[in-house]
Amino acid sequence: MITSTIGKKFLKAYNEEYKTDYDAKQFFIEKFYPLFFDHNKYMMTAGNSPLENPKISWEKMILGNMPFETEERRGERFNNLINKISSSEADASIAIGYPSLDENATTSGQVTNLKIPIDKDDIYSSWIGAALSIGVQGGISIILDQSDILLSLYKGWEMYRKVLNTTSNLKGNQINTWNGQWLAHFYNKKEYDDNNPMANFNPFEENKGLMSISTQSWTIIMIRLSQQFTNPHMMGYVYNIGQMNTTIGFIPFVLSQIKRPIELYKKFFNIDSGKKAEALWGTAYGLRKACQSGVVGIKALEPKGMSDYILKGKLPKLGNNENDKLNFNVYIIWILAMLNNEELWNIAHEFAKELQNYSSGNNNAKKDKSNKVNAVITSTNKTTFIKALTEIVADVDNKAQIENIASVVNRMPTENVPYFLTLMRFHYAAINNQK
Repeated sequence: MITSTIGKKFLKAYNEEYKTDYDAKQFFIEKFYPLFFDHNKYMMTAGNSPLENPKISWEKMILGNMPFETEERRGERFNNLINKISSSEADASIAIGYPSLDENATTSGQVTNLKIPIDKDDIYSSWIGAALSIGVQGGISIILDQSDILLSLYKGWEMYRKVLNTTSNLKGNQINTWNGQWLAHFYNKKEYDDNNPMANFNPFEENKGLMSISTQSWTIIMIRLSQQFTNPHMMGYVYNIGQMNTTIGFIPFVLSQIKRPIELYKKFFNIDSGKKAEALWGTAYGLRKACQSGVVGIKALEPKGMSDYILKGKLPKLGNNENDKLNFNVYIIWILAMLNNEELWNIAHEFAKELQNYSSGNNNAKKDKSNKVNAVITSTNKTTFIKALTEIVADVDNKAQIENIASVVNRMPTENVPYFLTLMRFHYAAINNQK
């Protein structure tokens, strides 16, 4: 199981980093259990294992209306778990991420009559691996197998324990949600301070007196990873464990593509505004749908509402407030990133200027010219674009420029044309806004 594999990989990296020689059981007993479970508030849910608390109300316990379990009772649960692991076959009640042995359960796995041996070490490793899962918005979790990332997540465990112990109204069992927030914070080169890890870090939200960790978006996490690592891509296991287990699968995250629009934004606009714009990337649809293409890259960073401009020829409007400008800039940069050709920025801009010049003026033909330009800028494919362009090419002052644009679009791959036309449309809106 993937949780066991990740647990083992982490333990190997941990032993190398800290010059130790732990096996999975020893690490679980000496390091993992005392940190995660031997406190009033757990750092993660223990599933159906003997370690799990009885059904409780976090709100009642944290707000003082229900007592926490005693240390003695926690010890009994711990001993029951160790005994069950030593005497039982691996399943969801003792190994995190494993299926139930009940074929009719919603958390069961694929049925086989093959006897697959599972070492006890795998069971303990599954707990460690599950605690390294990264929870993101949409109820989805990602497991990454990079040793550096696993060790970075480990550094956040102790921080989470300190926060749980010192924040009386903060609920527990959110290690995976914490991992997502911690990773985005830890790899933020401008804000993370190794001497004060909690500085500039506020992942909390409050509701009716009860605090919890808010869920980080997958886009922010992947943006941080793309800025930290030089890997062109990173493999992630995407899944959900709940009342019913959902496996999305092993998905490549193409960091080079995820990084591209962020760098373009900084180049064409500025770094401060780029930081504010980060929340707008990847808002068109969630990670689950993004994974359906089999790879997560620049297409998955599509901002919400973008498809209306590309598919329907919607005319953009550039407002004067900061949010409108951020949205506009994210749209236009994402289009350029999809085209993967910065030269098209200037070509689209010059073409938009020619169209604006053609449609301006006070002569009697202004309305007719404006209608012809509108037909050009609302085109969404090569055929309609060329047809609309022929209506004005004989009447423009700079015929060579217009003919050159027609040639560029004609040579362009068909799938790129809607993006280029949208880029031109946004430049046209920006020019009109300036006037």
